Amino acid sequence: MRPALAALVSLALLSPSVTWAQTFPIERGQAARPDFSEDDALQAVIDSPLRSAEARARDAFRHPFESLTFWGLRPGMTVVEIEPGAGAWWTDILAPYTASTGGRYVAAWVDTTNPQTSQGARDARAALQARFDADPSTFGPATVVDFGPQSGVGLPDQSADMVLVARAFHNWARAEGRTDRYMAEFFRVLKPGGYLVVEQHRAADGSDVQVTAPTGYVPEAYVIEAAQRAGFILEARSDLNANPMDGRDHPFGVWTLPPVRRSTQDGRTLTGAERDHFDAIGESDRMTLRFVRPAAANN
Repeated sequence: MRPALAALVSLALLSPSVTWAQTFPIERGQAARPDFSEDDALQAVIDSPLRSAEARARDAFRHPFESLTFWGLRPGMTVVEIEPGAGAWWTDILAPYTASTGGRYVAAWVDTTNPQTSQGARDARAALQARFDADPSTFGPATVVDFGPQSGVGLPDQSADMVLVARAFHNWARAEGRTDRYMAEFFRVLKPGGYLVVEQHRAADGSDVQVTAPTGYVPEAYVIEAAQRAGFILEARSDLNANPMDGRDHPFGVWTLPPVRRSTQDGRTLTGAERDHFDAIGESDRMTLRFVRPAAANN
């Protein structure tokens, strides 16, 4: 096992509350521990030329091998990514991986049944599906399904092994009831023992989510408590994607940092020295969480 991965496993499974001021007990026994063994198929996809040089450059900040292993990714899974967006950073890892290991990738993105959905959003979703359809040898049976507050997740009950939410809670926190609506949907589509896994820009403990969400950050407690209300058990968490250099107080929120690197807004433009300062911070401080849908029949 890689040294970094070994350290990650030790942190996540043996002492999950070491670096958090708030205590969230890690409840266990409802699902088997993930297999943290090396995954050659996953490493091959991460190293694949399918991924752009720009995407691979971000691996130093997003740790795809270690994160996906921590989250419990295994061959043959049905993996649902929530709102992957046009950039599809995780998509270009997860879709080829599931295809090569006998699984299935599903992008839950854009509610086509909602008449208020813009044509631009519909076109972007159609372009992602067309990309999958044009290269079945790479993407296998990958598909895009509806997702939104009206449609929920366009999948049957208990049909997924993993649901990934990356950098989305700051958007949902600004619409009343949106996070709880979506958490209930994730619980519905996951099989008992399935994983809800999260990567999210992290606000300081005790922060008011209504204040921090517009800047792109949410407190870890906000995500954990919402998942627990839906019935999930917090199984493990890690500081794998932590960044202690991120003070979170940026002129244009998290978007001041790479990869967006916003440098001007509302009449304010960063100086060259300021731009260098924010670039040196790197990508945001992020929580990395794994929840499980309990296997018990009464859950």
